[in-house]
Amino acid sequence: MRVRFAPSPTGALHIGGARTALYNWLLARGREGSELVLRIEDTDLERSTPENVEQIFEALCWLGLDWDGDPVFQSERSDRHAEVVERLLADGHAYRSTAGAEEVRAYKAAHGNRGFRGEEEEAGAVRLRVPAEGQTVVNDVVLGETAFENALQDDLVIARADGTPVYHLAVVVDDHDAGITHVVRGADHYSNTPKHVLIGQAMGIETPVYAHLPLLLGPDGKKLSKRHGAASVQELRDRGYLPEAVRNYLALLGWGYDEETTFFTTEELQRLFSLEKVSRSPAVFDEQKLRWMNGRYLRELPAAELTARLEDRTGRSGLADAVAITQDKISTLDEFWPLARSFFDAPADDPAARERFLAPEAGGEALRAARDALSALPGPWTGDAVEAALRAAVERSGMKAKQVFQPLRVALTGSTVSPGIFETVALIGRERALDRIDAALDARRVA
Repeated sequence: MRVRFAPSPTGALHIGGARTALYNWLLARGREGSELVLRIEDTDLERSTPENVEQIFEALCWLGLDWDGDPVFQSERSDRHAEVVERLLADGHAYRSTAGAEEVRAYKAAHGNRGFRGEEEEAGAVRLRVPAEGQTVVNDVVLGETAFENALQDDLVIARADGTPVYHLAVVVDDHDAGITHVVRGADHYSNTPKHVLIGQAMGIETPVYAHLPLLLGPDGKKLSKRHGAASVQELRDRGYLPEAVRNYLALLGWGYDEETTFFTTEELQRLFSLEKVSRSPAVFDEQKLRWMNGRYLRELPAAELTARLEDRTGRSGLADAVAITQDKISTLDEFWPLARSFFDAPADDPAARERFLAPEAGGEALRAARDALSALPGPWTGDAVEAALRAAVERSGMKAKQVFQPLRVALTGSTVSPGIFETVALIGRERALDRIDAALDARRVA
């Protein structure tokens, strides 16, 4: 099997394109001797910038999807495309025509909306001769068999009047020359398939196996877009998702091994994935489900590995202790630093939290009770020792635990959200914890 991923570098790699790349990669890596070709379809010269090409490379590398051989750039194959056009002309499979959109519309109106058939001319665009009778049959692994009536198909433009081949011609030539056996792409390309089959037949080449992947929708049932959350691989990376979790989630957008299994290692995906189990129904990309899955992956990472990833992401070192008490609280890498910031920097500034828990009429008694208990704490400053001291303070005060712990949390971290309060107090340390409580009490008196 030889497959290909052929993105157009007109922007960041979107979610649908990433799923297409993943499915092709799983096919290639799950079968001995199979290969994946990366072809950059960069014939849109205005939008196909080097920066966009680099974005595609970066996204694929972040996802862990490699390819075989050097990337192929479609723009560098124009001579080969032109050669095929000239051969089709010489063999009588194509002709030149100056007919424009108005002439095509007029022809179809006069012929009962049948496909346009032009007259051969000396100049103009090059059109493929489409048979007037019969059917072009597309056998698709996902969508099944469909017969397209040739009489309803226009003679297809395969090269412009200036000689530049169009996408339909270029993609068929490139797939053939690369030895592609299976074309796996999004369902939005399905309507192009009979055109590609006809071009291949005129060239006298074997038709590859086609598989068109279901559309991706948002949770509201509408076409996936930025309003549904992250729209590209780069956005997922920047929001703190793990590539292995993204691979797992994307694999399930249209494919499933059975009714129960949700979590797969990459090796399992390579071994189990097959086109025959891809659904023809649209799939729903729900970032909340991805976030849930990512949280599971984060919690199962070895602490040392998660620490290394977070240190690389934040540019900080010495995060191991903070990771140990936040790992089960975060669902993305981005959620770590807001929880851990107060261990390394000054408390956050949250006016709403101060107003609710540290205002002159609130929290004073609780903070003093917590401070008295912590300042009297003998021996080592550990989570267990802190917990024992604070629970005793709660019991003595007659208040509920939350009435003591929330003002203390805000005084120490500046936020109403943190890791467990006992672990937080222990990691901040005796001197800094007492100083921050004192600062909060002083601020109440000034206010």
